[in-house]
Amino acid sequence: MNPEQASDSQARPAPGQSRRRLLNGAIGALVMLGVVALALLLLWLSITRPVDSDDATPIASSASPSAAPSTEATPPPNLAEDEVWLGDISLSASSVIAAGTPLLDVVGTGTDVTSGPDGLMADHVDLTATVPFDVVAAEIGPGATLSAADGGEVRVDTRVEAFGRSLPVGATGTVTVADGNLLMVPTAIDIGGSRFVTDLLGEGLQELVMIEHRIEGLPDGVVLRSVQVVDDGFRANLTGDDIRLVE
Repeated sequence: MNPEQASDSQARPAPGQSRRRLLNGAIGALVMLGVVALALLLLWLSITRPVDSDDATPIASSASPSAAPSTEATPPPNLAEDEVWLGDISLSASSVIAAGTPLLDVVGTGTDVTSGPDGLMADHVDLTATVPFDVVAAEIGPGATLSAADGGEVRVDTRVEAFGRSLPVGATGTVTVADGNLLMVPTAIDIGGSRFVTDLLGEGLQELVMIEHRIEGLPDGVVLRSVQVVDDGFRANLTGDDIRLVE
């Protein structure tokens, strides 16, 4: 045997040694798997309990009723036994007739409404409604008409008699609230298209086309707060406190 063959035979492990090494490696891997499995089992047993355990603690549900916000209403502390507290009520109607006067697109709310011997009472009332043009025009005279004008003003068209003649009169004016009434003050007047006649009679005719209208049929204490001109009438906002809605 030459030296090269001798060194090659010494470098190769014997067949028996290779099998032992593989066997030892497999045994070591099995032992590690067993240790890991045992550790996982101990961990599982430490954080769980049997299903039928008497001391098992139920898990609280995130949808617990106690966690939900309370929506229970609180009546006034002075509510009498013969009174019924209704809380807040709302009204929405396309039209309402009050004292023979129609109101359109009515939206109202009543706060802390109570029903009792004194009737239906509300701590606060907020009401928005449209007064039709023809209702207010009837106060000016027969044949008078009202319409929306530019700049949030209102236009009045009517006829007046002067010197035994009937003259067409047109006027525009601003709309405000005065003493709880709807007030229209003319800013421009045109009489029959004649500048001379307008200058001659204009100042004297201002009072004839001035509008002061009180909204009728509302509960006492409900007061007009603001008004604006819309396409079909005067949009009014009214409020009041300690209001008897129904006797």
